[in-house]
Amino acid sequence: MAELFSDEYFMRIALNEAANAYDRDEIPVGAVIVSNNKIIAKAHNLTETLIDVTAHAEMQAITSAANYLGGKYLQNCTLYVTLEPCVMCGGALYWSQISRVVYGASDPKRGFKAKIGELHPKTEVVSGLLEDECGEIMKSFFQKKR
Repeated sequence: MAELFSDEYFMRIALNEAANAYDRDEIPVGAVIVSNNKIIAKAHNLTETLIDVTAHAEMQAITSAANYLGGKYLQNCTLYVTLEPCVMCGGALYWSQISRVVYGASDPKRGFKAKIGELHPKTEVVSGLLEDECGEIMKSFFQKKR
């Protein structure tokens, strides 16, 4: 019988992805998409590397998961992401019909909640998982930049 992993377990993997972004001098956001308790996509921000403003961790993960599943809808999937998705990523998550989004740190200025309020009506949103750790990597990154 397969072992069931917790939300915290998957968020820690997303934090590892954020650390990968940090090491590449990218804004440290990491994302993991899970289906049936199995990771089907892992990603981190690549906006500097790819010179592409749309290369957010969530966008990379959505594309990877859709390719893995062979379809554009991410029903019965959960996205774990270290920072509240922005409006662009929120729109992509809406259209993907993802079942669940779990994020760590809130982004009151650029997050989807401040701008559009909610995602797809069938999408469950959980906020604040490992919020301190997710927020700390962002603070550390921007302090290093100053």
